[in-house]
Amino acid sequence: MTFREAIATSERPLIGMWCGSASPLVAEICAGSGMDWLLIDGEHAPNDLSTIMAQLHAVAAYPVTPVVRVPVNDAAIIKQVLDLGAQNLVVPMVSTVEEAQAAAAAVRYPPGGVRGVAAALARSGRWGRAENYLADADTHVSLMVQVETMAGVEAAAQIAAVDGVDGVYVGPSDLAASMGLLGQQTHPDVTAAVLATFDAVRGQGKAAGVNAFDPTAARRYLDAGATFITVGADVTLLARGSEDLATRFR
Repeated sequence: MTFREAIATSERPLIGMWCGSASPLVAEICAGSGMDWLLIDGEHAPNDLSTIMAQLHAVAAYPVTPVVRVPVNDAAIIKQVLDLGAQNLVVPMVSTVEEAQAAAAAVRYPPGGVRGVAAALARSGRWGRAENYLADADTHVSLMVQVETMAGVEAAAQIAAVDGVDGVYVGPSDLAASMGLLGQQTHPDVTAAVLATFDAVRGQGKAAGVNAFDPTAARRYLDAGATFITVGADVTLLARGSEDLATRFR
C-alpha cells in the first residue's frame, strides 16, 4: 500500500516517526511499535542507497508504511531511490510550483515524466517479475513535497495543485529559520504559517502533514486537521532516554 492509499483509507491522522540512525535494526524496532508510518531520512541522516534499502527490507514484514526522504530534489537521486523499491517519497525544500513540477516529473516515466527506465534491473519492478510495472508505475508511487520556507508557504496552494503531488509536508524547523526565528519551531508566527499552509493544501484536496516533536504543538496540529504527522525520532528517543537514565542513576 502506498502512503497515498494509507491516507485515503484511514479514518484518522497517520502518526509517524523519523528513522535517523541509518540502522536496519533500529528501523525494525520502530516498525513494530504501532506507528502508522516511518520516515527514513536521506537528507540529514547518514543514509546512502545501501542503508535505505536495508531499512526497507527490515520494515517490510510489519504493518507500517515506509516513506523515504531524498536528500535533494534531483531526478537522478529520485530515480535511484525509486529503483531501490521505495514507493513513497518526501522531497525536501520545495518552495515553488516549478520545483514541485520537477519532483512530480522525476517520479513518473515518460511521457508524463522523466524517470529513467530500468525496471528489469531494479527491485522496484521485482527485476521484471512485477507484471505491467511500467504501465502501472504511477499507482505504485506516492509523492509528498516538503514546504520549509515562507516562499513555499505563500505558494502552498499552487504547489499542492501540481498533478502528481499527493500531499504537502511542512517542516517547521527550516520554516522558522527562513522567518528569522532559528530554533523557534513553536513560535506563534511559525505555527500560524503552518496552519495557513494546511488551509491552502486542503483547499486543493490534498493531504497536509507536519513534523512536530513538541507534544503540545503536535496536538494543536492534529486538532487543526493534520492528515499525517511525525511526532518523534529514533535518535532523539535514544538521546533523551539515555540522558534520563544518567540523571536518575548517577
